[in-house]
Amino acid sequence: MSQITLDGEWTLSSLSDLSISVPIKMPGDVHSALLGAGVIPDPYLGCNETDIQWVGEHDWLLEKQFEVESTLLESKEVDLILSMVDTVATITLNDEVVMLCSNMFRNYRCNVRPFLNAGINTLRITLKRADLEAKARAERLPFPVPWAEGNNQIPHMNTLRKMQCHSGWDWGICLMASGVYESIRLQPISNVRLNSVRTSQQWHSDGSCEVIVTLASERLTPDSDAIAECVLETPNGERISHAIALDSDKLECRFMISQPDRWWPAGYGEQPLYSLTVIVDGQRVEKRLGLRELHLDTQEDDAGSAMTFVVNGKPIMAKGANWIPLDAMPGKQTPERYRQLLEDAKAANMNMIRVWGGGMYERGVFYRLCDELGLLVWQDLMFACALYPSTPAFLKDVSQEVQEQVRRLSDHPSLALWCGDNEVIGAIGWYPESRENREKYVVNYDRLNRVLQEVVEREDPTRRFWASSPCNGELDFGDAWHDDNKGDMHFWDVWHSGKSFDAYQKVKPRFCSEFGYQSWPSFPTVKTFAAEEEWNVTSPTFEQHQKNGRGNSIITEMFTRYFRFPKDFAQMLYLSQVQQALAIKTASEYWRANKPLCRGILYWQLNDCWPVSSWSSIEYNGRWKQLHYHAKRFFAPQLAVFVEEENTLSLRFINDEHRRVAATGQVTWYDWHGEVIDTWPFETKLSEDDNQLVWHCDLDIINERKHQGFFYVVMDCEGKTATNVWFDDAYKRLPLRKSDICTEVKTHADGRIVVTLSSSVPAFFVHPEFSGEGRFSDASFTLMPCSPVTVEYIGNATADQLEAGLTVYQLAGTY
Repeated sequence: MSQITLDGEWTLSSLSDLSISVPIKMPGDVHSALLGAGVIPDPYLGCNETDIQWVGEHDWLLEKQFEVESTLLESKEVDLILSMVDTVATITLNDEVVMLCSNMFRNYRCNVRPFLNAGINTLRITLKRADLEAKARAERLPFPVPWAEGNNQIPHMNTLRKMQCHSGWDWGICLMASGVYESIRLQPISNVRLNSVRTSQQWHSDGSCEVIVTLASERLTPDSDAIAECVLETPNGERISHAIALDSDKLECRFMISQPDRWWPAGYGEQPLYSLTVIVDGQRVEKRLGLRELHLDTQEDDAGSAMTFVVNGKPIMAKGANWIPLDAMPGKQTPERYRQLLEDAKAANMNMIRVWGGGMYERGVFYRLCDELGLLVWQDLMFACALYPSTPAFLKDVSQEVQEQVRRLSDHPSLALWCGDNEVIGAIGWYPESRENREKYVVNYDRLNRVLQEVVEREDPTRRFWASSPCNGELDFGDAWHDDNKGDMHFWDVWHSGKSFDAYQKVKPRFCSEFGYQSWPSFPTVKTFAAEEEWNVTSPTFEQHQKNGRGNSIITEMFTRYFRFPKDFAQMLYLSQVQQALAIKTASEYWRANKPLCRGILYWQLNDCWPVSSWSSIEYNGRWKQLHYHAKRFFAPQLAVFVEEENTLSLRFINDEHRRVAATGQVTWYDWHGEVIDTWPFETKLSEDDNQLVWHCDLDIINERKHQGFFYVVMDCEGKTATNVWFDDAYKRLPLRKSDICTEVKTHADGRIVVTLSSSVPAFFVHPEFSGEGRFSDASFTLMPCSPVTVEYIGNATADQLEAGLTVYQLAGTY
């Protein structure tokens, strides 16, 4: 018999307040159900976060009655299968305890055949308060283990194997979610239990690839003659089949691919996927495989040591962002939203996503989409910004957790690296207890980290285990925030330490896996959570939606360094996004100009889990911030970037592709009216994976005419145009001219809606913003006179709606 799902409508009841009983859709979470039933207000609106904290202070009961046909009971065993149970739960079937859960990241499976009845059965899941369990566990520890105070609003979350940011983060709402977030299933088994299907690849010198499928099973009947059917389908539809007698508990099936279609990261080639299907005794496993070779090069060199991902023998320039959980309410984490966000990442020329260690091992749909889109995954294990216990019980639990997660995810071609944690090495120096007794807490850290490493390397020897992010290398517990010559770096000197943007140009990281700068949400997004009387950056609602204590002060103080102060609330929001884009652009372009020294740029962060002021480039509702439009340009395969070093302004052309590219164009020095001061044409050939100096100018020459204009480059690479701009001073000191920007909205015969923008003088950070849903093909760009820019609207609004809801911002219009 095939698997039976118990998803759908259940009943949710409070065990602390018996008057609360509402329907809940499973898989799902308690908050979403209470919101849907009108028991709580929307936690994301106004200051409602404060008013719904009681939800996390209740025990909850999930209950479902289901009917079992007598044919199901003919199976020798029937397994109840659950995962993503959040977090401490007791599960009963017909009033018999069948399962105890205490780790959100574990998989749970047990035979419940003895407890099933023909006819009506009752399954109950009791979810205990996480805060009390965390406190109780902390009290049982042999010595204090500091938790992520300052991020978490609820203590001791580090003792629980639960999403750490559920109790708040410096971008996250405190919403102590609970529930079951994956399907609840019954699996009938007649003869053989299929425990796992895993694959590996052996590449041969002639270019062929052997796909090895390993089946782990358990025979319920010693003399079972069950057969495993294994089918591999190539990207062009060819099917290769094998039938294997299950005469032992571990078997291999081999497929030889003589001319494999290789899988590549986005921007380097295609992502062909092979389909694998395994059927055993009515149990079916389906996987999609990408055939590729990958390793992490950390060889020592003249500068220190490399940090380069190499795919199919070619070095990759990793470009992307950090990923946090899709939504603070897990019930809202839909496949459609996953697809939209990851497609938007690829649309911005990203090829790597880092799954941050304070969230969760992501759902299967996330990794399947990354496989399909060519997005490499840097996978943190789920530890972040706190210290963690190293007791035998804790180590045993996380060892099982990591084993299960590595087995679940290791067949995905997108998965590039296993990283032990986020900033836990650094956290040893953050807390009084560990600062005063560093050796003790280093040993405590090492005990946990070694267990993680041993499990990962045993379960997946094909990938590198990286101890922590940031980390300088094997057994190096040094300061990876400031050492830029080896390992991966988190560079926060601009945001957290208050340095100016040029600090990004003082370091040359080998791989920067975190750096970021905040902005406020766009005006249309602010309107979704704040009433008009709250449209002020220091209003109660706006401050409730800013989780970084100094965030608003940092943003406004940096305004005063670079810009004239904005004249109203709407311009403040817009300018904050200009400032954020400028910060990340400054870093990313300079580090790309130092390729191959730098081989990875992952900014913090891609997305938001609720509407909030944050470091994201895409707002909670999917709206692109200006940063995301800029990322599409500064992560492009070919980039023209101005670099100011010593007494020279130079222009470098970067080509990340593994092919030669012809490039033509010119640098022009314009005045503020758009008249030409000087111009320099160029023509060159870019080699594969190239970084080439194509032009330079003595800064003394420019300083003789300081503030008279700006430098603008147009580069054409085989029909693709890229532009960039350079200014000789901070924007606040430049005589920018405000333009009367003209817009024209048209609908093409094919249904596409476009907006054409034109200007009589140079206008900067020109940003069309629509009050409704959707985005544009480009935004936050330089608009030159006599060079109108046409952008396509991507969304569901009509041309009339777009025109009525369109606002066009420009830098000179902010004051």
